[in-house]
Parts: sequence; C-alpha cells; structure tokens
Amino acid sequence: MTPDSKLREDICILAKSMFDRGLTMGSSGNISARMSDGRLLVTPTGSCFGRLDPGRLSVLDNGQHTEGDAPTKEVPLHTAFYDTRGDKTGAVVHLHSCHATALSTLPDTDPDNMLPPITAYGIMRLGKVKLLPYFMPGDPAMGQAVRGLAGKRAAVVLAHHGPVVAGKDVEAACYAMEELEETAKLTLMTRGLSPNLLNKAQIQGLVRDFNVEWDD
Repeated sequence: MTPDSKLREDICILAKSMFDRGLTMGSSGNISARMSDGRLLVTPTGSCFGRLDPGRLSVLDNGQHTEGDAPTKEVPLHTAFYDTRGDKTGAVVHLHSCHATALSTLPDTDPDNMLPPITAYGIMRLGKVKLLPYFMPGDPAMGQAVRGLAGKRAAVVLAHHGPVVAGKDVEAACYAMEELEETAKLTLMTRGLSPNLLNKAQIQGLVRDFNVEWDD
C-alpha cells in the first residue's frame, strides 16, 4: 500500500470512528489531508462520515478539483489553514459537534480563548481556541477569517456551526478535534459550579514543556 493509499484508508477509518461515536451526523463535517506530492485529499460534498469510500475522495491540485467526487463546499476554510500555517498543518478536520457548537452560542464564552483550562490535554493538543462569528455555510469569508489569524491558531470554532482543527497529520487533527469536543462538554457540565481550573503557573508549565502555541 502506498502512503497516499494508506492516507485514503486512514481518513475513512477515522471519519467512521467519529461518526459511530456521535461526533458528527448525517452528511455533516469534512476532512482534508496533504498528500505526498502536496495535493489535497478532501472528503466529498454531501458525504456521510460513516460511509466514505477511499476511492471516491476528492483530490485538489492548487485548489482545482482534479479527481474523485466533487469536494466539500468548505474548501476555502481548509486551504486557509494550509496557507497560513505551512508545514505545521498536514490535515484539517471540521465537525458540527454538539458541545462545541452549544458553547459557541453562550454569551459569556470568551471569544479569544473559548475553552477554560479544565484539563492539561485540552491545552496541550489545542492551545487557545478562537471563537469566530457566524457565517453562512460555504461562505468564503470563513476562510478569510481564518487567514486573519495569521496562522496563530490551530483550532477555531465557528459560532452556531462547529469546530475546525488543524494538525500535523490526519490522526493528530482528529485526536485534537476529539479533545476540543470533550473539553467543551466538560465546560458545559461544570458551568455555574465554580470548578477549580489550572492556574497560570500550571498552564505556563504545559506551554513550556510541550511546546504549545500560546499567544499571551
């Protein structure tokens, strides 16, 4: 099996795992990953994460659809991460997951860092998570908003829509996405209960020891 064939299989396996556990539903969500030659492999528009076909994934060459089914309409959102984060991004995952989306609608959510420091892994895998405003699904302005961050964030949440996470490869991006959703779930579960959070020194220790992107 070639590296690109394995990448196709990995995308479908990871997508089905997230679908089976209720992290996305219906035909929502999309994944992209950089192939060995720099082209992008992208899940098709209207496809279900539970039934992806490795042979039908879309291929984009410099933004142009060249192979497979028609790509997701959220391509500008994905390419914004690749273009602004360079070698740090080998894959991008976008879901409509329940808890992260719910948290994006609450008025006291911090738009600059929407996840409180509840767990170490939330910080280690995600850094600060930016809350972006609402955009119409498929609006190229979503990509422009990500470009406006100048590559400083690996994870954002689109208000009333869902999270988007970039990682060094498809496995890392999916794991970080799952961490985001679980941290959002914990945030909602403990809301109003005055939970003990990691303090500034503990956060800085994680940032230093695990080389976390963390703009002050």
